[in-house]
Amino acid sequence: MKFTAEKIDAHKMLLEIEVPQPEVAKAVDKAYHKLAAKVNIPGFRKGKVPRKIMEMRLGKQALLDEAFELLASPAYMQALEEQDVEPVTRPEIEVVTFEEDKPLVFKVRFVVKPVIELGEYKGLKVAKPAATVSEEEVDKQIESLRNRHAKMVVAEGAALDKGDFAIIDFEGFIDGVPFKGGEGKGYPLEIGSGSFIPGFEDQLMGAKAGDEREVKVQFPEEYMAPELAGKAAEFKVKVIDVKRREVPEVDAEFVKEVSDFDSVEELKADIENNLKKTAENKADREFRTNAIKAAVDNCTVDLPEEVVQNEIDSMLREMDVNLQNRGMSLAKYMEATKTDFAMLRANYRESAVESVKTDLMLEAIAKAENIEANSEDLEKEIAGMAASYRAPVEEVRRIILSEGRLEALTRTVIRKKAAQVIIDAAEATEAAEAV
Repeated sequence: MKFTAEKIDAHKMLLEIEVPQPEVAKAVDKAYHKLAAKVNIPGFRKGKVPRKIMEMRLGKQALLDEAFELLASPAYMQALEEQDVEPVTRPEIEVVTFEEDKPLVFKVRFVVKPVIELGEYKGLKVAKPAATVSEEEVDKQIESLRNRHAKMVVAEGAALDKGDFAIIDFEGFIDGVPFKGGEGKGYPLEIGSGSFIPGFEDQLMGAKAGDEREVKVQFPEEYMAPELAGKAAEFKVKVIDVKRREVPEVDAEFVKEVSDFDSVEELKADIENNLKKTAENKADREFRTNAIKAAVDNCTVDLPEEVVQNEIDSMLREMDVNLQNRGMSLAKYMEATKTDFAMLRANYRESAVESVKTDLMLEAIAKAENIEANSEDLEKEIAGMAASYRAPVEEVRRIILSEGRLEALTRTVIRKKAAQVIIDAAEATEAAEAV
């Protein structure tokens, strides 16, 4: 086999590949035997169909097509290896000549994976937020605990105000006629929650237990029940009780009820410690992110548009899957956010460029640092995946192997190890010092 390589532009390459005639003849013969083992022709056993009979039945082009598949892929892969290039788009193939008694000549056009020029990626000064916890944050957690353990108590003689719960009986009418779903008994309605038709709760303000009121409202034009949408309605409402949330005092009794501690001081110390751990984890994540971004910013690469668009495609596919898992389609999302497909792609462009540059940089660092993934690294990654999915390690390993994902997993591990090189060598600074 021989080939010539030509750069079409900064990103695209053209390979013209020639496969010698003897190899073409062998491939055609191999294609004949391969097809003969598959086709059913009356009067002949599988694999025993004479070639002329097969060509009459299937046409000679079927043989040539099968032979081309046998020849083109390995020839193309060999040319890529010798040229030391990696395509990032599907090849466009043009057959120049292909006959059994002649060499096969074909052209392949593709976009070449861009080469990234590494900048400084070790010893970077990187901003890391201070992991501090204020007294106000601790108090907020205490207040949240109080609210979660609050009790609803009857407020004797109280007039309804925002935040109160009205226990009500109600019946709704449209044009003086009761309507389906418009009646309720002992319903707990939080005043100011906006959970009822607009205007309903406001008209109960000031009412006391035992009071009766007529509430006049209009259903919204886009109400979920089409038969009620936009219609005026009148509700007869009786307030059975007025209840208010009673939050417990922060004392030893409260502490024992909500925790395993005996004193307010112990509870506060535990809350502060947990908040501190959360703040430290967040600061670490931001530091790691900032370190990788700083290294990416120091790199130089000319990205082909095709690579960016491919990454956007991948991001949108992932977004579509996530939306479907939540019961929504991409089309419905775009409708709800008043976004069209072009706007959505444009919104993802910056993230796609950053993602591609990051991957190229980590691959280049892995090569520069001679980073590899050994069996221990892979097992650790599989164990982490199993833990996140709450699945047995053996099952996750089996799926990875059976679905041919080991190579992708290896690349992931190598990228993580390359990222760790940047992070381990980075110097944490306050935001003003980072460069």
